[in-house]
Amino acid sequence: MDSAVTYALEDSVAWITMDDGKVNALSPSMLAGLNAALDQAEADQAVVVLRGRTGIFSAGFDLKVLRGGGPDAVPMLHSGFKLAERLLAFPTPVVVACAGHAIAMGVFVVLSADYRIGVSGPYRVTANEVAIGLTMPRAAVEICRQRLAPAQFNRAVMLAEVFSPEEAVTAGFFDRVVDPADLEHTAREVTHLLGGLDPQAHRLTKQRARARLLHELRAAIDEDNVELGG
Repeated sequence: MDSAVTYALEDSVAWITMDDGKVNALSPSMLAGLNAALDQAEADQAVVVLRGRTGIFSAGFDLKVLRGGGPDAVPMLHSGFKLAERLLAFPTPVVVACAGHAIAMGVFVVLSADYRIGVSGPYRVTANEVAIGLTMPRAAVEICRQRLAPAQFNRAVMLAEVFSPEEAVTAGFFDRVVDPADLEHTAREVTHLLGGLDPQAHRLTKQRARARLLHELRAAIDEDNVELGG
């Protein structure tokens, strides 16, 4: 597991924490670490809490790798969206505890969880691809479409609008926003409730409810990969 990703199992809850000491860039090594942690959570049949560090969930893909255009760039993009697909299809409930900024691929990861908690404060929630000269990947469009309210979907995807945490609830990025001091307690409350669900009923219902989305997302990932020469 990547050193920037830690895993702790507590009362059938897997706490997966990203902390690279910077902006939690979703680099190839960070993505590998997250997948290793999810492998362990799946083996433990645990409810998952995915979180970043105070002030930042993730600022998205590692831009040095992305803009460098080397052999790791396209696989990194592919791995990021495959991670989102995995979260959307994960057999146990997935909670995101977002203690700060969520930007670009970071926000797509947020949108792939089953329950998403943000915190109040001067934080940005944004899919900023268009603002920085990148055409929004088809996979990202599908991830945003499945959670965002129609008006905010257009503003988020095509206009790269920046949302405050409170605005992000209305838009559909978050389910709720709490005071930063209450984030861990709230996450524990939510996981306690989700841990009481019937595991098989949750898994099969998730598969049924997201079957069309996952089909469209997988097709979008493949089309993006072909376009990028992967």
